[in-house]
Amino acid sequence: MSSAGVLSFAQQGWEQVLAKVKWSVVYLDAACAESLHWSCGSSRLLEAVKGPACNLREFEPQAIGGGAQQPRAVFVLSCLLKGRTVDTLQDIIRRSHFQYCVVVTAVSHAVHLTANHVPAAAAAELEGQQPVFEQLEEKLCEWMGNVNYTAEVLHVPLLLAPAAPHLAFTPAFATLFPLLPRDVHLLNSARPDKRRLINLSEVDATSLTPELLLHIRCLVSGLSSLCEHLGVREECFAVGALSRVIATDLANYAPAKNRRKTATGRASVVFVDRTLDLTGAVGHHGDNLIEKIISVLPQLPGHTSDVMVNMVELTAVQTMEENQNVIAPGCLAQSNDTSGKALWEALLNTKHKEAVMEVRRHLVEAASRENLPIRMSMGRVTPGQLMSYIQLFKNNLKALTNHCGLLQLGMATVQTLKHPQTAKWDNFLAFERLLLQSLGDSTMAVVLNQLLPMIKSPSQRTSDDYSSEELLILLIYIYSVTGEFVLDKDLREAEDRVKKALAHVFSEESELSPLLQKITGCDSAINLTFPKSQLAVNDIFTSLQEIAGARTLMRQFKSVYVPGNHTHQASYKPLLKQVVEEIFNPEKPDPTDIEHTSSGLTDLLKTGFSMFMKVMVLSTRLLKPLNIPELLFATDRLHPDLGF
Repeated sequence: MSSAGVLSFAQQGWEQVLAKVKWSVVYLDAACAESLHWSCGSSRLLEAVKGPACNLREFEPQAIGGGAQQPRAVFVLSCLLKGRTVDTLQDIIRRSHFQYCVVVTAVSHAVHLTANHVPAAAAAELEGQQPVFEQLEEKLCEWMGNVNYTAEVLHVPLLLAPAAPHLAFTPAFATLFPLLPRDVHLLNSARPDKRRLINLSEVDATSLTPELLLHIRCLVSGLSSLCEHLGVREECFAVGALSRVIATDLANYAPAKNRRKTATGRASVVFVDRTLDLTGAVGHHGDNLIEKIISVLPQLPGHTSDVMVNMVELTAVQTMEENQNVIAPGCLAQSNDTSGKALWEALLNTKHKEAVMEVRRHLVEAASRENLPIRMSMGRVTPGQLMSYIQLFKNNLKALTNHCGLLQLGMATVQTLKHPQTAKWDNFLAFERLLLQSLGDSTMAVVLNQLLPMIKSPSQRTSDDYSSEELLILLIYIYSVTGEFVLDKDLREAEDRVKKALAHVFSEESELSPLLQKITGCDSAINLTFPKSQLAVNDIFTSLQEIAGARTLMRQFKSVYVPGNHTHQASYKPLLKQVVEEIFNPEKPDPTDIEHTSSGLTDLLKTGFSMFMKVMVLSTRLLKPLNIPELLFATDRLHPDLGF
């Protein structure tokens, strides 16, 4: 997969949007804002708007409408133009003074036909026509109050948020997560008149809920547009139940079939269920600076893949807690800063020690170019040393402007190295290594008994102890790396002790984090009683047991644990790394867990790894512990420290 092709795909989409926004009020939903953030930055959009004021607004029911001096509006949306989205459009337009409205959707017209229950045969006859979009254009004029006003609805595939040459996110699908065995029961309850599903291996498109299937079709539409941009005829492969559904849908997607007839290039797309390996997502095994930055710094509001960097120290504002929100935060995405972008890409592919030295090198070179009075010092890089270099830029507006992106990454590094959570990183790593060494000789019950003393109530905890969320991270690591096990009497008793201790901790929290609110169903610690905590913890352990059994149906990829021997310690081997090794292993021509999905008779005749061309791996992956999953694209440039 061409890295330039992925970036140009995202940027080309945004160029179509930017061509429409001049002198307009622009409304974006969160997913499109994140795509813009990584593709070309909000400054590029502001330049295209050319308005005297900042006219960017979040697309939401309470959004401010356009005033009498704002006759033009552009709505950039990642979702289907249906239901609540259309209601929000109507509300905003009716309380505005717009005379010209453009609505951009990242979802193709073909998927809108599906969402409106148009049969496939009828949809095929509408090729080249866009009745759904045309009907909405009429409604837009009606809501503006004059049928002679101008309205336009168009599709632009704003699927990707390209974070690096070989890494892209799909923020609109952050909530699309693979199925667990418990979901089979939910699917069965929704189809009482059909044959009951026994396990996840029997799940196909016909057994999914209409809402989930439509969500998948939206993803497939975007991926098809990406393949069209790359000029490739894709072969689809899957590892896992939901991945098989997505791969099959892409293989049989009608617009994709037509596109493949004229494509000149070839590529293989491999979908992987992330639930098959959550160890890498929550583990602290990687010696990578970016992993730590994303783990410890607060999340950028509305984003799934970037963090807030406190930039107050580069201003004259006093660094007091009440001033933290006065200055806009920095971030990791530096799409318009050449040196910042180069540093970001270097940090992604180097180990922690080398990455910190790379930050120092970039700061020194930038200071030298600006003729700042820098004092060179060799040896170990410290947060104080990096901060002293950054402070040189403080009172020099020209230097600040020239190297703003680089300084944001430098500040992110300093704040991460000084963060209390970074000091606790070694505690996590020590426990995970101890777990890996003991798995070969100990039972799951013994491992849980080792965890039990670490579960402390808020009144007993110190800064070195684990919080409720951190305990959940450890539990996910334990169950995912262990894999399938037998729930015997000892394990049941050990689980009961951990459950009871965890329920007490939850119920004694003075304040509930957003995650705990979601898990317990309580918006306040006052409402969280011990019985409610017990119910939530029981549900957590049901999920943990299913995570442990996620690889049960696998034949090759049954384990991510490599036992130790007299020469090597026990270790974790990421599932994605196993998949890639299997693909490129010439001695194993016939895959068993990597399923090829067919779109016709010719495909059914293909066998073995001869089907694999240039490979694109797609996987739901957690970039931040207990954060929302993201879709990753990875080519042959795979780095072990990123969990592949």
